[in-house]
Amino acid sequence: MIASLYYLILLLVTSYLVFNVLYLFLSAVAGRVGKADDSLPVQGTLRRIAVLIPAYKEDSVILGSVVANLKQSYPAEWYDLIVIADSFQPETLEQLATYPIKIIPVEFEQSTVQKSIRFALNALPENYYDIIVISDADNHMATDFLQRINQAFEKGWKAIQGHRVAKNTNTSVAIFDAMNEEVNNNLFRAGQRALGLSATLIGSGMGFEPTVMKRAMNQIQTVSGYDKELEMLLLIEGIKIGYLHKAFIFDEKVQNIAVFERQRTRWTAAQVYFIKEYFAIGMNQLTRGNIHAFNALLKSLLLPRTLLLVAVCLLFFVNLVIYNPAFLVFSAGLIGVLSFSLAMSIPLYLWRKISISDFMVLPQLILSMMRTLLNFKQAGKKFLHTPHTETSESQQETA
Repeated sequence: MIASLYYLILLLVTSYLVFNVLYLFLSAVAGRVGKADDSLPVQGTLRRIAVLIPAYKEDSVILGSVVANLKQSYPAEWYDLIVIADSFQPETLEQLATYPIKIIPVEFEQSTVQKSIRFALNALPENYYDIIVISDADNHMATDFLQRINQAFEKGWKAIQGHRVAKNTNTSVAIFDAMNEEVNNNLFRAGQRALGLSATLIGSGMGFEPTVMKRAMNQIQTVSGYDKELEMLLLIEGIKIGYLHKAFIFDEKVQNIAVFERQRTRWTAAQVYFIKEYFAIGMNQLTRGNIHAFNALLKSLLLPRTLLLVAVCLLFFVNLVIYNPAFLVFSAGLIGVLSFSLAMSIPLYLWRKISISDFMVLPQLILSMMRTLLNFKQAGKKFLHTPHTETSESQQETA
């Protein structure tokens, strides 16, 4: 009886891991062979764009980001940078006021990104802007970013995700974080679009039709990871999300273990919240034929890839101990397929940056990810801010 129960549990765990690995493999291959939704950024109809930059205590990076983001090739009179300044120092606000931007000071009892965005959306003049773009305080848009976003709306998109890439790879942690970003881009944006599915939102570098976004943002309740909930609300409404592989926005990658763990704890909390709140809704959407909303639920059920790699390795060692030759070969195959899927999703320019010494940080990253499973509940109640520092690296390698 005990042996039967043991093998039943092993079968269930194996089945779940197989689902994870096959989903990632299919998405990885599709991302490499498929095409995104880019088109040449020709001068078509000019749309008025509001670039919302929610920023919480980001005094150290906001000025550099404003300077970088004012260098758009898109006509200056057709876009506004709007800094949503939460808990900024008075001197920072004074410096920001010297630039041709708009500033919306906010202060909340409990600050979150979605609260800042929602406040700004409700404060904007009605029917004035045609596109709302979201950029993080540390993000630097490529000079043609808004031009490419505008072109996507020319093609009829109402929600679009740009290609977020690393602004810095100055530490081992930052390199692995940059790799993780590009793996996500291949699996959940390029890969999803190649399969005919909606792209996954990532929290910044996104463009929306204003009324669509405002309607969705006013429904969001989560403390962390608002992008997952925003994505699901759009899909329920029947609005599919496109992906622009050539619309680059440069994002600061975390540079040490402590910040990495803090950020991943917030992401884990967001994933758990999403599953609890939207599991039944996602299943209901499947019965209505909304495969895009159901797929958003499926993605939320995937293990974080670091933990998935640990899990399939543990499965291999369990089968090695009990010595079941068939399961041993099968679990080894899972490790191979997963490793291949992740490796092919990482662009060559990042492989060139990594060294043997960088791999020494991997055990710490794995332990850090495992600790997030113990600490994620705190992020579900209080927003865990990821601090940023000004970085300066060449941004031409990804183009």
